[in-house]
Amino acid sequence: MTTPTPPTPGRLRNGQLRAMVAKVLADASSTPMTPRVIAAQLGGRSSGAVGNALQTLADQGHAAVTATAPLTYQATATTAGVAAGAIVPAPPVTPRPRPNGTPAPTPPPPAPAPLTVPVSGPITRPNGAAYHPRTLSGMPDVTALRRLRDAGVPALMYGPPGTGKTSVIEASFPDLETVPGDGDTVVADFVGDYTKTDDGRYVFIYGPLIRAMRAGAVLFIDDATIIPPTVLAVVYPAMDGRRQIVIKANGGEIVTAAPGFYVVAGHNPGVHGAILSDALASRFSAQIMVSTDYDLAKELGIDPRAVKAARNLATQQAKGEIGWAPQLRELLAYQKIAAALGTDAAAGNLVGIAPEEDRDAVAAVVCAAFGTTVEPLALGARA
Repeated sequence: MTTPTPPTPGRLRNGQLRAMVAKVLADASSTPMTPRVIAAQLGGRSSGAVGNALQTLADQGHAAVTATAPLTYQATATTAGVAAGAIVPAPPVTPRPRPNGTPAPTPPPPAPAPLTVPVSGPITRPNGAAYHPRTLSGMPDVTALRRLRDAGVPALMYGPPGTGKTSVIEASFPDLETVPGDGDTVVADFVGDYTKTDDGRYVFIYGPLIRAMRAGAVLFIDDATIIPPTVLAVVYPAMDGRRQIVIKANGGEIVTAAPGFYVVAGHNPGVHGAILSDALASRFSAQIMVSTDYDLAKELGIDPRAVKAARNLATQQAKGEIGWAPQLRELLAYQKIAAALGTDAAAGNLVGIAPEEDRDAVAAVVCAAFGTTVEPLALGARA
């Protein structure tokens, strides 16, 4: 019998370099890396061989291309599993036999995962702004949304533009992947598309839906109801019991959602073209209205006269007498304009930004709140 020759030092078994590359990616899961950097960490391996291994990992969904100039890769939810091939597993432990055939005691069931801890105080959003939680079902809204995620209940946040839907979602979920919706949104904006690299190759760059699924992160579909329904349907299989999608543009690749994957969406009912279809509504079991917190506006130091006008207009809007009222976004803009140009200009701008059909009603309320005649901002005679 011929004894097999042991591998030459430095030579790797088939697939071992891929496992080693995957381990480097998994150990630095949040850091994009180039083939050259990974090759250096592997003791000076060929960057070309490492590049080929990375391309194979990306083709199989075990790595994600994050940039093309230079070409960089990052770990996905399945990279660590491939990296296990670079680690020698510990030998299995054989249980000792019990005397007289006594059965082994049944291990206790695992303890249930604790509910999300309630938050308190302002939360810093990615843009650095502070978000002040509001009450939802007797708890801070951020806590409530996180518990819905734990329970696997997709949430649809709806309300007029500027009420803070995006703010509460960004404050609730630090691991957010966002698709900004509009009438031109296409499937590639969700799943990704091919792009040409500097060396002339075409690589598939995964989109926010795929990144969120693989990382077990949150997908936020902003202005979901103005995205064409045929495009939005690409997300549905990932939200139901299948928790999978097929990337037809990438050779029919099948992607399965990792634990923690969650979908939340925003809907502006008053925006032209926004349609909450039955198919969309049925996917979002929790639908939460978001309106402006005018008490918070006062706490933020916004001119009480502007807050009073906005609150009165919101009351008229709720009665169906007008179609528009200033929200927190407009009140924050009022404060900035007042600091730059004065309160008269800021009050005039509240009137000027109102839709034409509501402008007279808005002007009457703003004039009453400020106790003076208010005109929309307009250029005058030459200075």
